[in-house]
Amino acid sequence: MRLAKDYYKILGIDKSATDDEIKKAYRKLAKKYHPDVNPGDKESEKKFKEINEAYQILSDPKKRAQYDQFGDAAFNQGGFDQGGFGGFGGFGQGGFDFGGFSDIFGDIFGDVFGGGTRRNMGPERGEDIRVEVTLTFEEAAFGTEKEIEVVRYEDCDKCNGTGAKSGTKPEICPECHGTGEVKITQNTPFGRIVNIRTCPRCHGKGKIISTPCPECHGTGKVRRARKIKVHIPAGIDDGQMVSLRGEGEPGVRGGPKGDLYVVVRIKPHKIFKRDGFDVKLKMPISFTEAALGAEIEVPTLDGRAVYTIPPGTQTGTIFRLRNKGIPHINGRGRGDQYVEVYVEVPKRLSEKQKELLREFDKVSKSEGNNKSFFQRMKDAFGG
Repeated sequence: MRLAKDYYKILGIDKSATDDEIKKAYRKLAKKYHPDVNPGDKESEKKFKEINEAYQILSDPKKRAQYDQFGDAAFNQGGFDQGGFGGFGGFGQGGFDFGGFSDIFGDIFGDVFGGGTRRNMGPERGEDIRVEVTLTFEEAAFGTEKEIEVVRYEDCDKCNGTGAKSGTKPEICPECHGTGEVKITQNTPFGRIVNIRTCPRCHGKGKIISTPCPECHGTGKVRRARKIKVHIPAGIDDGQMVSLRGEGEPGVRGGPKGDLYVVVRIKPHKIFKRDGFDVKLKMPISFTEAALGAEIEVPTLDGRAVYTIPPGTQTGTIFRLRNKGIPHINGRGRGDQYVEVYVEVPKRLSEKQKELLREFDKVSKSEGNNKSFFQRMKDAFGG
C-alpha cells in the first residue's frame, strides 16, 4: 500500500505558505541535503530527492492547486513513483534538467552545476605597500623630503619577468589549454554535474615553464630593496599618509602596480605641543615680571618673538600669538601659538632677598592690598 506524501511537511511549511516562503524553505533544505555536501550519504540523497519533488509541485501554481485538491495521486502516472524523474515536467530522460531550479542552485552552490562565476584570469592590480617615516616636529610643520627604503618584488632582469630561462619561453598548458581551469563532470543519481576547478598542472596560470630561470626560479619576480624620495608636505600630522601611485607591488598577468603609502610618525617636541594646526607652550615668568609686567622672549617655530605681558599677570593666563602655529596642509595660512604662563617661585633666596620680601609683605598688609585667605573668609562671612 502506497503512503501519500505531504509536500508541505517535507519542506517544513504551512499550506498557506507564499511563493517566497516556499522558495526560501527549499533553498535551506537543498543546501543542507545536497549530495556534494553529504557524499555517500544515502539518507541525504533520499531526502534531497523528496525536497526536489516537493518543490517542483508546490512552486508551480497549477500543480500546487491539483495537489491541494487530489494530493500526490494526481502525479502518480509516469511521475516520481515510477523509479525516476522521467515523464515529469522539468526532468528529462537523459539526466537532471534543472530548468526552473537553476537560479536557486546558482545562488546556493555557485558554479557547481556549471555556468556559475568563473575565476578571474584577467589582469590583477598589485598589492599596496605601507611603510613608516619618522619626522621631527619642525619637519612635519614646514615639510621636508625623505629618502626611504622599500622592499618589493620586481621583474627579473634575467628573464624579463617571463620566469623561463633565457632562450626559452613558457608553453601553453596542455591540460587546460591556457585557460587555467578544468571541468570535471560527475554523474550522480540526479544527473550530470559539472565542476570548474583550478588546473592542477599549471595551478591556474595557463602556462607551463619547462626550463625555469635560475635567477627567479620560474616566478618571474625577484625581491629587491629600492631607495625612493618622498616629498612630505608642510602641516602633515601624526598618522597621516603620503601616497605614491604605482610604487607598490607589481601586478599579475599584466595588471597595474599597487601604490606605496608612507605613514608619518612625529617625534614629541621638548617644549611644544600640537593641537590641530595650533601650537601650545607653557612658559615660566618671574614674580617680578608677573607683578610689574615685562617684555619677554617667547620661543616659536620661527625663532624667538618678543611679547609684552601686562602688570598683574596671574598663573594660568594664556596669550595668543597669531600665525605662529603650524602651516595649513593646503598652503593657506597658519595656525596660532598659545602661550600659558605660570609664575615661578624661587627655591633659594639670599638673606637680602628674604628681607625685601618680608618688607614687601609688611607694606602690602598695612595698605590692605594683600589680605590673607583667612582674612578674606572672615570678611565674606561678616566675622
